[in-house]
Amino acid sequence: MGGSAVVVGGGVGGLAAAIGLRRIGWEVTVVERAPVLADMGAGISLHANGIRALDALGVGEAVRAAARPQYTGGTRVPGGGWLARMDGTALERELGTPIVGVPRAVLHRLLRAALPSECLVVGAEVASVDRIDPSRVRIPFADGVLEADLVVAADGVGSRLRAQLFPRHPGPAYSGSTVLRAITENPVELDTDFELTWGRGAEFGHIAFADGRAEWHAVLNSPPGVRYGDALAAMRRRFRDWHDPIPALLDATQPDAVLHHDIHELTTPLPAFTAGRIALLGDAAHAMTPNLGQGACQALEDAAVLAAALATEPTVAAALARYDAERRPRSQSVARAARQAGRMGQQLTHPLAVAVRNTALRLAPSRVTVRTVLRHADWTSPVLG
Repeated sequence: MGGSAVVVGGGVGGLAAAIGLRRIGWEVTVVERAPVLADMGAGISLHANGIRALDALGVGEAVRAAARPQYTGGTRVPGGGWLARMDGTALERELGTPIVGVPRAVLHRLLRAALPSECLVVGAEVASVDRIDPSRVRIPFADGVLEADLVVAADGVGSRLRAQLFPRHPGPAYSGSTVLRAITENPVELDTDFELTWGRGAEFGHIAFADGRAEWHAVLNSPPGVRYGDALAAMRRRFRDWHDPIPALLDATQPDAVLHHDIHELTTPLPAFTAGRIALLGDAAHAMTPNLGQGACQALEDAAVLAAALATEPTVAAALARYDAERRPRSQSVARAARQAGRMGQQLTHPLAVAVRNTALRLAPSRVTVRTVLRHADWTSPVLG
């Protein structure tokens, strides 16, 4: 079964969906509202499930070559003591691949490279989709109209298409946390590939990259909308007493490199990921907190499963029903687990609760940490062509 599709949104999930659809013989147009598909963003960790999805899409090797494996690291307290160590070698032994770290801009660029430039339409905002008949949809935007057999709504956590399809859904909710992050300007000397440090109502972490630079992020309990005149200076004040290499990471950062976003999620699960000839994908379908590092991985899973369903089912309707049945339970379960991880991790503020959690983590054997990662990362991707 072949056909034509319009993917609304040119982020990681949207580009992955376009790659998957083209891989099974569909004609695809990606419509992105940003005027330029810029290489921006901070860093990303990809677990085995995300890598397996990228393999199915045909871009896994390119991403591996650009990424840095995460073998060492874990979770610490502000004074530097370890709560839990990460055993990347054990994860690789169990899953066939370690977790890898890569700049989001590099991942985005590699996904774009797998698509012909003529299928990307930028600077075009899609606010709604019209149904022509049971088998066709019309997508109006400022410069014209597209018609297709399928629309993939990959337009992010604030998805306009989701709001159109499910007008009674409350939409994204503020998680209670805000995140500041950046990539260092130059290489930084680090002893580990990946770290998280948990304080009371705050988390600081880093991901080391293949070129020696690193991404850092700071997640803070905060009312929504709080911003700083000098975000980097504010982070230096907030984390001035935390262990090395946190000061070095901040010192290696340019002030204008710091990104600041409030974290929103879909706390109310959607009743379906599809409606007619429209499939929701990525954050539009299951926006989650970043506490498990699974947001992008789940979007990549979406893309692989959607393409596989369309390649093997006799009709688009049957394929979308299968996509919904496979993706909704899993991704919503991961979203719930991510929310719980945040509540038991960075968001904890009560001294007694923090002490109990820290003691439990210190006493837990390393295999418990491995099992926690396996619970979400051990996913088998469908095969595409």
